[in-house]
Amino acid sequence: MRSLLFAIITGLVGAALLHIVIILTLPRFTGKDAYSRVLGLYEMDSFFSLTNEPGPTGLANDDPFLRVAVCGFAVTGGPARFIAKGSVPFWSLSIYDADSNEVFSMNDKTSVNGNLDLVMATPIQLVDIRKTPPESLAQSILVEMPEEEGYAVLRALAPTDSFEEPVRNFLSEASCEPFRR
Repeated sequence: MRSLLFAIITGLVGAALLHIVIILTLPRFTGKDAYSRVLGLYEMDSFFSLTNEPGPTGLANDDPFLRVAVCGFAVTGGPARFIAKGSVPFWSLSIYDADSNEVFSMNDKTSVNGNLDLVMATPIQLVDIRKTPPESLAQSILVEMPEEEGYAVLRALAPTDSFEEPVRNFLSEASCEPFRR
């Protein structure tokens, strides 16, 4: 009786673990994970604003008060720089690696002068930048990117219709591009 109970419990625990593994790896096998969807948004190294309706990749902006833009980038050829300026009530930036793990996040309250100026680089690239820092990076935040590829999500708050235009301008003028000395 005891061995039968042990076999049943072992089978149930094994089945539960197998289901958890399948559920967590399914997006990776189907190509429907967030990173694959971001790569399907036309081109890398530029922000792409999401609409309220799901686009061809299935990504959509479903929050009525936030406007969202995403950008895929790679730091293999050099650091990536993110810049955005403008007067919006609130903005936030989240950086994710290719496995959709959050690497870094910040908002207007944690930035320099309320503007976004961030450089993502590999550890070796950061050492090179810190040896001879260019004047253009005097106000930039330097962050280490553990993986070679990732994506950024830039959000801006538009609590009323009067903020709609400044927020859309903020997102459309934001840049996500390779950094060149």
